[in-house]
Amino acid sequence: MSDRYANYSRLKIDRPSDRVLRVTFDRPETYNSVDAETHTQLTNIWRDINDDPDISAVIVTGAGKAFSAGGDFEMIKTILENPVARMATWKEAKDLVYNIINCNKPIISAINGVAVGAGLEHVPPGLNLDSPGGVDKRVYRH
Repeated sequence: MSDRYANYSRLKIDRPSDRVLRVTFDRPETYNSVDAETHTQLTNIWRDINDDPDISAVIVTGAGKAFSAGGDFEMIKTILENPVARMATWKEAKDLVYNIINCNKPIISAINGVAVGAGLEHVPPGLNLDSPGGVDKRVYRH
């Protein structure tokens, strides 16, 4: 695999098939909650994916029983207590959404279990998460 993904230590990166990159939230013990470093890596990885000529599609999923429980408690505490960190995180969240939208590769959200807060940034718009029984097993592309 290209070294372009070597710095994404908070995410599990693999290639399940030729020209397909899989990005996995890999903190199953916390239902894949997102800490500040993971949030930064999620923001930046989409530019690298966009620029990678060897990738034609991306799968985003979570390890274990959850897709993502959203921001971890330490990150939330910092955002609540520190206005500078709050503004930086909000800007980063905006950049994360724009980087996903501007990525020229199809993105498949393989949602398994809970998808909350920051984890919802990787769920396609219009997906009804309030349906009885939660999210079904279909694959959604955005």
